[in-house]
Formats: sequence, structure tokens, C-alpha cells
Amino acid sequence: MPQAATSAGARTLTLNMGPQHPSTHGVLRLILELDGETVVRVTPDIGYLHTGIEKSCESLTYHQAITLTDRIDYLCPLTNNLCYVLAVEKLLGLQPTPRAVWTRVLLNELTRIASHLVWLGTHAIDIGAMSVFLYCFREREEILKIFELVSGQRMMTSYFRVGGLAVEPPPEMLPWIKKFMSYFPDRVDEYEELLTRNPIWMGRTRGVGLLTKEDAFDLGASGPTARASGVDWDLRRDLPYSGYDQFRFDVPVRHEGDVYARYLVRVAEIRESIKIVHQAMDGMPEGPVRAEMKGVVLPQREKMKTEMEALIYHFKIVTEGFRVPVGEVYQAVESPRGEMGYYVVSDGTSHPYRVKVR
Repeated sequence: MPQAATSAGARTLTLNMGPQHPSTHGVLRLILELDGETVVRVTPDIGYLHTGIEKSCESLTYHQAITLTDRIDYLCPLTNNLCYVLAVEKLLGLQPTPRAVWTRVLLNELTRIASHLVWLGTHAIDIGAMSVFLYCFREREEILKIFELVSGQRMMTSYFRVGGLAVEPPPEMLPWIKKFMSYFPDRVDEYEELLTRNPIWMGRTRGVGLLTKEDAFDLGASGPTARASGVDWDLRRDLPYSGYDQFRFDVPVRHEGDVYARYLVRVAEIRESIKIVHQAMDGMPEGPVRAEMKGVVLPQREKMKTEMEALIYHFKIVTEGFRVPVGEVYQAVESPRGEMGYYVVSDGTSHPYRVKVR
């Protein structure tokens, strides 16, 4: 509700903007103080997000809770899947198979590219570059088609599972990705030809929204936002997880700390993700996509159809879930927007006692 306030002898109006768009569905709330049509002060409610997901996890089994992780950030659902299953696998002491690890990296970097394309397209259209918006979403559409091919879903994939992957990747996956990667680098060049040296773009982004390295630390910034302010930190390189220590890539860092620097860092990250995708495809190991752990990982479908013991395990895991040893763990990954962390507490039952998401 609007409220009248007195500031330095003048009456101002305090107004809530959100929680709603212009950021996505309810993740931004601004408290505005208005003097007529002039904004005198803005107080952001940083980190505002409440859809009951953390609490809902307590009423689901560890397996069922994966579907909720997709919905925390639907621009990088596979990254959320990955962070959650890595946390549960730590509690179980479970190591996924090499092929599952490399497939996770491959799809996670495609997710990073798709997320950055949404950022670049919407960033461009907000500043007045209509064409770049259309081009970015054209390429993102191809990535979503790959996700649908692999998981059956364009966005809410739930494809990573405790112990590996939900199902065997289809044989068409790698050829489809190779075809996309054969022309995508040229499309990134096209984005930069339209923007990077464009005087209008530079005039509207250089020296704007300055964030110093010290402020980035104080505000808890991470990811490309922090790296554009000189913070040389990337969890994939500095605290490697899911096999990232086996991949070669650079971490783009800028020191200007403005909107233009954050643009350059993200475009450079798209190019680095392209490198990782090629390495993952070229070095993809052979073998199963799910680890063997009775009572936790679903047995192979052929075994489930032909062996009574496997059928029983399948039935019990699906209906009752699996028990996780008592303990707690924090798992962090490098999401497209920075550090994503899942803190999972187990009380020894088949339901997580607590799931906290950073």
C-alpha cells in the first residue's frame, strides 16, 4: 500500500514495486520513495524469492524433490538438477559413472549458453537493439530442442538423477549438438558485430552501473557480475566438481565494473562454454549412465523386466524412496549467474530434513 512519508520537510510517497516483473516471476521487489514523479530513493529487497520450494522438499522423497529444483531457476534447470544431485551423492558416498559425469558437463554448458542468450537478448532489447533479441532466441530455441530430445522436456528437464542420468541419451544427441556447434560460433560473432563497437551500445553501457571490486565482495556478488569487477573466481576452476578439472577453459575477467564489462564477460563465457562442449563431445567415455547401488539407483530396465530382485528394488525406490545416512552437506556449482549452493540435511529417512538453496 502506498504510504506518505516526510523527508526533509517535504512529503514523499513510499511505494512497493513488485514482487513481480520487470524481473521474472516474483524475484524482485523495490521499495521506492517518490517526490511527485521523481524517485528520491530505491531500496532493493535483494534475493527475494519465495515459492515454498525449500519447504516442499521436506514432504517429498529425495528422488521426487528433483522436479522442484527445475523450478527454482527455469533458465538453468539442469544446473539446479546437478547441484542438488551432487549434494545427495555426497551424503550417500556415491560416485556416478564417467559417462554420466561428462554428459552432465556437456548439458550444463549448453544450459549456460542458453541462459546467457536470454540475458543478452533481453539486455539488448531493453537498450534498443531489437535484432539481437530475435537472433539470440533463435539460437536458444535450438538448444531447447536438444533438451527436449534428451529429456522429453524443453525446460523442466529433471534429467540428472542421483547416481547418473534419468535415461540413456538418444543416439541423435551428439550429432545434433555437433550440427548446432558447427554454426553457433559465427552467430556469436554476429552478435558482437552488431553490439561490441556500436557507438549507441557503448554510450548506453560504458561507465553505467559501476560496481567496484570491494562492493562486489560486500554485496555477495558472484559469477560474471563479480568477474566483470575484477574478482577472478570461478567454481568450475577453483573448486572443481563433476569432472570440470578434466576440461581446459579460461575464466574471462574484466576490471571496469560497468554494464559494458559485464556484457563482455558474458559473451566471452559463451565462447568458453563452446570450448567445453567440444571437449565433452570429443572425449565422451563409453559405458553406463547410472551407477550401481542397490536400493538407491533404479536398476536397468532390462534387469527390472527379467529379474525379480531388480523389480522389487525398482518398486520400493519409486514408491518409498531411498534412505540417506544422517549428515549435512553444502554443494556449490557455478551457475550462469554465479555461485549456486544446495545445503541438504539428512535425518536418516527417505525425505530430506532440510534443503536450503543459495
